Amino acid sequence: MDAYLLLSALLMGIVEGLTEFLPISSTGHLILLAEAIGFEGPPGKTFEITIQLGAILAVIWVFRHRLVRIATGMWQRGSAEYYTALNLILAFLPAMVLGATLHGYITKLLFTPLVVAIALILGGVAIIVIERMRPNPTIHSIPEIGPLAALLVGLGQALAMIPGTSRSGATIISALLVGVERKAAAEFSFLLAIPTMVAATAFSLFKARHELDFSGFGVIALGFAAAFIVALMVVRWLLAVISRIGFTPFGWYRIALGAVILVWLALRPATGA
Repeated sequence: MDAYLLLSALLMGIVEGLTEFLPISSTGHLILLAEAIGFEGPPGKTFEITIQLGAILAVIWVFRHRLVRIATGMWQRGSAEYYTALNLILAFLPAMVLGATLHGYITKLLFTPLVVAIALILGGVAIIVIERMRPNPTIHSIPEIGPLAALLVGLGQALAMIPGTSRSGATIISALLVGVERKAAAEFSFLLAIPTMVAATAFSLFKARHELDFSGFGVIALGFAAAFIVALMVVRWLLAVISRIGFTPFGWYRIALGAVILVWLALRPATGA
């Protein structure tokens, strides 16, 4: 098997795991990395769907005990698990409706390095401004998030269909704006990622069902394992430190990366006639 292809798959899996749950846009990084290294995975959509699945399973593993408590306790009206499940459902709805409606249109028109660069910069500015001007947190746990606030976070998540925006970034920013404390905002973003990414993966599998090809199984397995292991470490690390470091460093990173991409786009040779 081609060593360069294996190394490229490993890099793609690592980047997926590193960026999926940080507010810096996994889609944007993968688009840019694939273009930079000329990565072409196995035929069809199998590879990109599989590495995303690896990241999803990592966050499910981290929250496995909590998910069991939610699944068993959500039926008891008025319990913390009941309100957690209700908030997750309400926050998931906008992405489900808008994603099913606009996914194809956005994928066709907006998945370009220029869009990624602009979204990275605008999102970085938003993170920095909101971290400095956000209201004092009044919500310190997920069950405390009310229905209206949950819907607003869900609307923020829907913005992440634009590549470079970042699903986690959009949900975290929205949560901070409605008064959610940093760690609770990160936890809500991670838990909300589970139904959102599972639904997106199922939708992608259905849309690409005739293109799926497992002939490059070694490449697929390597990317999956890398995404799972790295995402596992990233989620645990962020939960441990986010209350201390805040989200401002990610905002500056986004601005710097977006600026580098704009320079690269301006300097690279023109292609085509």
